[in-house]
Amino acid sequence: MSLSFRNEIDITVLLSGATIADVAIKPRNRPPLTRLFAGKPAASLLPVLPRLFSLCSIAHHVAFQSAVEAAQGREAAPATVRRRVTAVVVERLTELLRGLFVGRLALDGTNAPAVRAVMQASALLWGADEAVPPALHRNAVVQIKAALGAMGIAGEEDETLAPGRPLAASVAGCHGKLVSEPEADPSFLTVADDLDIVTRLLADGAAYSDAPDLCGRIPETGVWARRARREAVSAAEAGSAARLKARIAEVARLCAWLDRGDADLDEGVVASYRLGAGKGAAAVECARGRLHHAVALDDEDRVVNFEFLAPTEWNFHARGPLVRSLKGATLATGRQGQDAVRALVGSFDPCVGFSLQFREAGHA
Repeated sequence: MSLSFRNEIDITVLLSGATIADVAIKPRNRPPLTRLFAGKPAASLLPVLPRLFSLCSIAHHVAFQSAVEAAQGREAAPATVRRRVTAVVVERLTELLRGLFVGRLALDGTNAPAVRAVMQASALLWGADEAVPPALHRNAVVQIKAALGAMGIAGEEDETLAPGRPLAASVAGCHGKLVSEPEADPSFLTVADDLDIVTRLLADGAAYSDAPDLCGRIPETGVWARRARREAVSAAEAGSAARLKARIAEVARLCAWLDRGDADLDEGVVASYRLGAGKGAAAVECARGRLHHAVALDDEDRVVNFEFLAPTEWNFHARGPLVRSLKGATLATGRQGQDAVRALVGSFDPCVGFSLQFREAGHA
C-alpha cells in the first residue's frame, strides 16, 4: 500500500501594478482513503492514521473512532468523551504553538526551552482513551502555564504580551504592510453545518472534499472563526496581526480550560452523527478548524467508504476566505508587500506546506 501524495498547496498571486488582481490556488493531493482501506476492518486503521496525518493526529484519531462508533450504533460513555475532548484541546494548544514558533520564529532560539517544556508536559495528557491521573494532570498544567509565562503569554485569555519578547515583536511587525477592503459579509463554519457536510461527504466523496461548499458558500474555519463566533469582531480587523493575536489568546484560553477543567469551551468540540445503518460521521474542532470524518461499514465492520474533510480545504479553497482576503489588496512596494502576503497566508495556518509566487496578471 502506497501512502505517497503531493502534500503542498501552490499559491499564485496575480498583480496588476501594486494591486492583487486575483489569486490562483492549486490544492494539495489528499490520500484516497476509501481506495486504500476498503475491505479492511475499521479497527485496523487506528494505528495507520498517524502515518497519514502527522499534524492533528489525535483529532483524526478521535474523529475516526467517533464516526465508527456512530456507524455501529454505539455511543461513547461521558467519561470517554471527556477524555477525548481533553486530548483534542491539548493537541490544539500544542499545534497552535507549533504554528507560532515553527516558521515565524524558527530562527529565534529564545523560546526553545519553553516550547520543549510545553510539548513534554502536553505529552502526559495525550490519552484520548485512557484516564490521566488527576495529580499528573495538575502537574502537567502547572508546567504548561509556567512555560507559557516564560514566552510572555498570560495565563488567561489575554492578548497582552510581555514587551521585549519575540512574540510581541512578531505581532508588531505584522502591521501596516497590506491594505485591503474587509469582506462585506464574512462567513464562518459552525457545528450547525456538520450534518450538511458529512451527508455530502459520504454521497459525493472526493468530488466534494476537494472543493467543498455549503450552497455556494465557502466559510472560514479556525482560530479567527472561533473568535468571531464568541465575540463581535470587525471584518476590518482580520489582518495577519489580529489573527496572530487571536492565536496567542486562544493558547492562553486553552491552558485556562485545562486548569479549570469544568468550564465550557467551544460548542461541539467532538460531535458524532449516525447517518443510517452502518453509516456514521464525526466532527472535531481542532487547531486549524473543523475536521470531518465520514465512514460506511459492512455487516462485519469492514470499511466500505471512508472520507475526510480538513479545515485547509475550506480556508484554501479557490473561492475561499484566503482568496477573498487577498483579492483587491494593495501591496507596499518591494519585499515588504510580498512579506505581508506571506504573513497573511501563514496566519490561515494550512496543515501542509505552501509555495507562494507573484506574477503580473498579463503574464499569468
